Amino acid sequence: MSDLRDRSGRGRRAARPVEASFRRRPAPSTTGVARHGRLQRGGAVRAVTKVVAASVAVLLVSGASVGAIAAYQVRSDLGTGVELQAAQGETTKPAPPSISEYEGGFNILVVGTDNDADQDQGAFGTRDATLNDVNILLHVSADHSNATAVSIPRDMVVPIPSCAKEDGSGYYSAMAARPINEAYSYGGLSCVVSTVSSLTGLDIPFAGMISFNGVIEMSNAIGGVPVCAATPITDRYTGLDIPAGESVLSGADALAFLRTRHGVGDGSDLGRISSQQVYLSSLLRTVKSADTLSNPTKLYSLARAAASNMTLSDRLTKIDTMVQIGLALRDLPLDDVNFVQYPGTTDGTGVYAGKVQPDTAVANQLFDAIANDVPFSIPEGSTGIGSESTAPAATEAPSATTPPATDDPSAPTDTAAPADTAAPTDPGTGAQTSAPTTEVIEGLTGQTAADQTCSVAFGSK
Repeated sequence: MSDLRDRSGRGRRAARPVEASFRRRPAPSTTGVARHGRLQRGGAVRAVTKVVAASVAVLLVSGASVGAIAAYQVRSDLGTGVELQAAQGETTKPAPPSISEYEGGFNILVVGTDNDADQDQGAFGTRDATLNDVNILLHVSADHSNATAVSIPRDMVVPIPSCAKEDGSGYYSAMAARPINEAYSYGGLSCVVSTVSSLTGLDIPFAGMISFNGVIEMSNAIGGVPVCAATPITDRYTGLDIPAGESVLSGADALAFLRTRHGVGDGSDLGRISSQQVYLSSLLRTVKSADTLSNPTKLYSLARAAASNMTLSDRLTKIDTMVQIGLALRDLPLDDVNFVQYPGTTDGTGVYAGKVQPDTAVANQLFDAIANDVPFSIPEGSTGIGSESTAPAATEAPSATTPPATDDPSAPTDTAAPADTAAPTDPGTGAQTSAPTTEVIEGLTGQTAADQTCSVAFGSK
């Protein structure tokens, strides 16, 4: 598709305020993500801070409470320290305040780039600009009882606001319709955040960016991620070649699985997203499993791999914030973590031809629910074009009027409803109230972290 606007036509606008969380100092146009093993000098405190900061990287990649595990583990490893007794005539200093979990809800954006200057260009190809090809917005509810990770298709055409140039020389002009994966080239991570915030109507105070190398190192650190393929999947573009059934993927194979588009679904980015959710949900289940939780070495390696391959917004590099977020997420149930796709279609015309057109009606329902912390569910069987559920078909529930079978036919049958099935009552008035319901958002695709799903090969669904 030809450019909708020639970049040479960008004009400068009067500088507008930039969110404090993402204000950046002028930097060279080619900035690489920190590599494994590069720790700046500055003592143990700085080193520990970076390791704890890695927990959010784990959180972002998995899309849910993985970060809680790593943050809490590192904080626990530090222990309470040795209590020092005051010398005679001195008074002891009060203990520092304990760090509690993060208060209220929050949003974190994870961005996956495809052209990091530090990675092996021969392995992944070379492009003219760095693109934000993966954009996952994680929302955690105010009561920390549920979370939603929204994957935004890289080819979705959206407005891009006026963003500050990274070299501090001014601002790019706002654009009405550009593929969202161009946002990074118009102002780096800060511009991606501004674009997603404008698109969703949500404030995004935290963000992080990870490269291809980061995905490889993290999958290695955890010992591989089990993924299911409904049929054999091959993709000559990424080198993916896996049989039907379960495969444990790590390193380059894990990256190839996440990158494959031609090998799954309908060959579009929408099919790739639903296939990626097979991996992300399995990654979360793997990290929360006993094999990982009981292995401090594995947890530490996972955090270090993330720390060495991720760039975080400034507020995420603060150890207090990291631990607060971790504590808020440590007990989040898998059933209450939704992986969903930003609603869209590939059937658009005009500026949307060959791209993804947002489905604003369904998107408005989704983000209204997120903004107001209204629990919602995904329609049954709506995993998306690139995956399918492995759950057995539901069986018919027994009739409520049919008495249960007993070994003694002469035994009386109690047909009265159990006391605990009565409708709930209002504690103030005593009046019966209806049981809480979960809104089903029709047209939404995705799965929960607990759902067992398999990727499907191109053209097989």
